Amino acid sequence: MIAIVDTHAHLDDASFAADLAPVMQRAVDAGVARVVVPAIDRGNWEAVARLAAGDERIAAGYGLHPLMLDQHRDEHLDELPGWLDAHPHVAIGEIGLDFYVEGLEPSRQREIFTRQLDLAGERKLPVIVHARRALEEVTLTLRRHKGLRGVVHSFAGSAEQARQLFDLGFMLGIGGPVTYERARRLREVVRTMPLEFMLLETDSPDQPLHGHQGKRNEPALTASVLEAVAALREESAQDIAHATTANAARLFGWAPDPKP
Repeated sequence: MIAIVDTHAHLDDASFAADLAPVMQRAVDAGVARVVVPAIDRGNWEAVARLAAGDERIAAGYGLHPLMLDQHRDEHLDELPGWLDAHPHVAIGEIGLDFYVEGLEPSRQREIFTRQLDLAGERKLPVIVHARRALEEVTLTLRRHKGLRGVVHSFAGSAEQARQLFDLGFMLGIGGPVTYERARRLREVVRTMPLEFMLLETDSPDQPLHGHQGKRNEPALTASVLEAVAALREESAQDIAHATTANAARLFGWAPDPKP
């Protein structure tokens, strides 16, 4: 079986509370060897930590997400270094900017994003970045923080925007949207991009794949994302799996050949 990695899934979401064990078993059955669960605010750090402590296949990231801006406090930023000291983790995230949702003060978003990037630089940790309607500014901000590495998850930009991120050493998270034929720009980016910069993800429970509209997304469907990518690139699923799993290992710092 090909081992793959879901590099972005919110398994702490309430929709998984009643059936997380079968969800993880379906993931294993589909070949998913690891799942990265990024926290989004101070209130769910504990839940993510419990998930990671209870299942060796789950890796945690900790951060403050722009969509949760009203819940973030300066003391939460102050607590983050100590939390990282006390809890295993592979990244700082999910962090970033969101200029799509109204009412999220841009200046406050920038402050919180920048402080977390500074911490990632100090700790030499990768970052998991959210960039919705904000990709240009996110890229400029990353350029100012030299030496960072990470992934822009749910990438939805142009080929030129992708190239700018590759030049910074950043990877792209590719998930459910690539399975929709109408996502022509994204599909062309995925078809032609250097494979060394690609990661697979689901963003569970959100971003359902084509054919699963209205249903809860889950890590097992990373295998369907893999098949869609392989078909677009006219390459074998095994080659895509090996490359993206190695990319995840390189970014997050674990052994390169996990077993599903």
